Amino acid sequence: MRPLKRSTGARSSFPVPSHFGGWAPGRGADVVVVGAGIIGAACADELAAAGLDTVVVDRTGIGAGTTGAGEGNILVSDKEPGPELALALLSRALWQRFGAELAAGSVPGTESLHRRRLGDPSTGPGDSGIALEAKGGLVVATGADGLAGLHQLAASQRAAGVVAEPVGPDRARALEPQLTPDLAGGVHYPQDMQVQPVLAAATLLRRARANGARLVTGRPVTGFGRDRTGRITSVRTPAGAIATRYVVNAAGLGAREVAALAGVHLPIQPRRGFILVTEPLPPMIRGKVYDAAYVADVASDDRTLQTSTVVEATDGGTILIGASRERVGLDPALRVDVLARLARQAIRLFPALTGVRAIRAYRGFRPYSPDHLPVIGADPDVAGLLHAAGHEGAGIGLAPATGLLIRQMVTGVTPELDPAPFRPGRPALRRVAVPAPTRAAPNGPGGVR
Repeated sequence: MRPLKRSTGARSSFPVPSHFGGWAPGRGADVVVVGAGIIGAACADELAAAGLDTVVVDRTGIGAGTTGAGEGNILVSDKEPGPELALALLSRALWQRFGAELAAGSVPGTESLHRRRLGDPSTGPGDSGIALEAKGGLVVATGADGLAGLHQLAASQRAAGVVAEPVGPDRARALEPQLTPDLAGGVHYPQDMQVQPVLAAATLLRRARANGARLVTGRPVTGFGRDRTGRITSVRTPAGAIATRYVVNAAGLGAREVAALAGVHLPIQPRRGFILVTEPLPPMIRGKVYDAAYVADVASDDRTLQTSTVVEATDGGTILIGASRERVGLDPALRVDVLARLARQAIRLFPALTGVRAIRAYRGFRPYSPDHLPVIGADPDVAGLLHAAGHEGAGIGLAPATGLLIRQMVTGVTPELDPAPFRPGRPALRRVAVPAPTRAAPNGPGGVR
């Protein structure tokens, strides 16, 4: 792949029609990013910071797909040692740096937001404005076997650089006083964080635009122009074509369809999940709490329904209850039986939730990759095409590191960590046949953690 060098030319400042969202027909770019969710935003942020003329194209709007239906988790606790955990640790450090820069008011494009926050008595100089919080996570087990497996996982994670603190029942209840007393113990993960995902995506795109990136919303990608060698030379939209050297496919659930427009097989599949939301309550739950079965469910290849207990509070006082996983295509049905199961499981972990009213529920779809690793890097068959997709429920947490790897690949810089496990041409992706979706999702309908 031929790297692009940092742009030294001045960018045009001519006015453009508002319905093009920052791009006018006939103007090209160094890189076109397809998708304005958290992954696309992070890629655009890094590429624009490198001085590359970047255009972001999305068929709907910022964070309108999986990002908008996520909980905003930035987790290390649910990952076994290996490439995904290494990516998560790098990404967590980048989230911390971004939050510190936002709190200091030093992020280009967000100065007005910083001034507005300082004028709000509920915020202060240390507020990031994207609800970035090191809430910590507590993983619990109700039986001896589950606890033994949890301790074994924690020991391997510690060897990989994760802070994982075994706790007994008393310490677990000191961390979360409303927990059931019927616990064998757990592991506390103080490095787990959370962010408001749509705010985070929008803020990354603000910084990208301050660095010269342009945003085109309401325009699906309909195809690609190619030269005689097969290299991508442009991105087609209903508003016209955008000439480009590189395309980054960060379309979430729609990444498979975007890849297909280039004649590429990318087996990203939807994995449906539900979240139950309670009425606002007085402070009851301090961090994120989930049972040991959650880690196994995340790593499972099973197509059928799986549920585990995940409970956390929001700043508004509501409590989010999950989590379910099943591969049923893009079936939008809201299953009351699954919601009832999630509620029962949450009550077993937090008896104080008995009698609390649920005010809403929602469903979403995670972009699932067959080997549970994201797809990051240059396509082996189509020159000029890169992929940044298939993060399933970990996209929020892994976004900054994904964007950094894409930037380093495009500019020819040695990647921060070995990208080989995430390469698009790996055998696990080439041998998977994916059933056709039940309905089109060029940029994805929405997803959950």
